[in-house]
Amino acid sequence: MEEAHSGVCGAHQSGQSYTFRIKRMGYYWPTMVKDCIDYAKRCQACQFHANLIHQPPEPLHPTVASWPFDAWGLNVVGPMTKSSRGHLYILAAIDYFSKWAEAVPLKEVKKENVADFIRTNIIYRYGDH
Repeated sequence: MEEAHSGVCGAHQSGQSYTFRIKRMGYYWPTMVKDCIDYAKRCQACQFHANLIHQPPEPLHPTVASWPFDAWGLNVVGPMTKSSRGHLYILAAIDYFSKWAEAVPLKEVKKENVADFIRTNIIYRYGDH
């Protein structure tokens, strides 16, 4: 079983394909299908590289805003390739109601830079609402 599943010609196939391969090699026993499926389920390499399709997806929780400027999302993107002016990051803000976006390049991510961005690009420009 080990040679057919993970040997030189083995391709770490699933239980059904694995059973067919063993039958072509000339072997058969009554519990062969179950044994092949169990063996493939216990294979460490198969478990490590397998798709996680059996894991249920997490439900999404949308952020709902009733008015403009009610809720903002801030994201830092990077580090990226350094720009000609030495910027490595992008700070982006999105108003969840209007989908309006503001973004600035940053050389480094510091709380002072984020606070300055909020103050100058959002509060001073649009008011504190």
